[in-house]
Amino acid sequence: MKIYLTFDIEVWCDGWQDLDERFPKQFDRYVYGRSDKGEFALPKTLEILDQFGLKGVFFVEPLFAARFGVEHLARIVNLIKAGDHDVQLHLHAEWTDEIRPLPFAGASRKRQHLSYYTFEEQVCLLKMGSELLKQVGCPNVSAFRAGSFACNHDTFRALRQIGIKIDSSLHATNNDSGVDLRGKLDFFNPQEFEQVTLLPLTVFRDGFGKLRPAQVGACSFAEMRGAITSAAKSGVEHFVILSHNFEMLKQRSSEPDSIVVARFEQLCAFLAAQRGDLEVATMAKASLTAGSNPCPTLAQADFAATLRRHVEQSVRRVLG
Repeated sequence: MKIYLTFDIEVWCDGWQDLDERFPKQFDRYVYGRSDKGEFALPKTLEILDQFGLKGVFFVEPLFAARFGVEHLARIVNLIKAGDHDVQLHLHAEWTDEIRPLPFAGASRKRQHLSYYTFEEQVCLLKMGSELLKQVGCPNVSAFRAGSFACNHDTFRALRQIGIKIDSSLHATNNDSGVDLRGKLDFFNPQEFEQVTLLPLTVFRDGFGKLRPAQVGACSFAEMRGAITSAAKSGVEHFVILSHNFEMLKQRSSEPDSIVVARFEQLCAFLAAQRGDLEVATMAKASLTAGSNPCPTLAQADFAATLRRHVEQSVRRVLG
């Protein structure tokens, strides 16, 4: 079974007012997460991956750089490429109306999701994002994830047109994902659609029987380990895990969230120890085998693992 450790790399200004004044401080927090305990944003993620000899897939959001300058995007990409990780494309279309000059007519109003844009507008934004990554040394983008997983049919048509062959934008428990494709596509298993290979975010059943995304900040390590083990036993071929550059930070702070840090360290240690049975892979080399079949049974975690998550989340709320 192939495991994809995917990270959505984003920079936000925590609001759309006074962007130029807010940007330097927010860039520092979202990218570095500096505190007296270290740099627990992107640098700590890369450090832990390197410690265990694992490679990550970093979906980097570049549209912010069309507002603030590609030198900031280059700092992010250079950190990632120093560890020989996989850099791919991520787009948060909320930045579109903040770009000067506007990328196309009609871009002047705020539209949150990529799925709110026409096919032609999506093609334009995907080309712009790819070109920005090319300017900072990433000329061969082959995979994409929509911001907030908010893709639609036009997204896959646009990806086909510009030559991106792999997508990881389907999210079964996110209502903004594939809004016009519910009941038409399989949101749980890899498939081919519009000549694009789709690798959905993995979703499993937790110990209460509820659907849960395989996200580092949303699962206990015991749940993640149980889901991975269950998936492997069921014959699942691709397991996609989500995290972010800021996921190990406390909300609205540069202080580390010790519980999420521990989860990620435990996950990486587990994957490193299971190298003989599990392959931590990159999207650059992802492909569906000729005999790939949908897995009818979702992976699952047990009750104790889910209870552990509820205890951890309670502790996190108390600790802030």
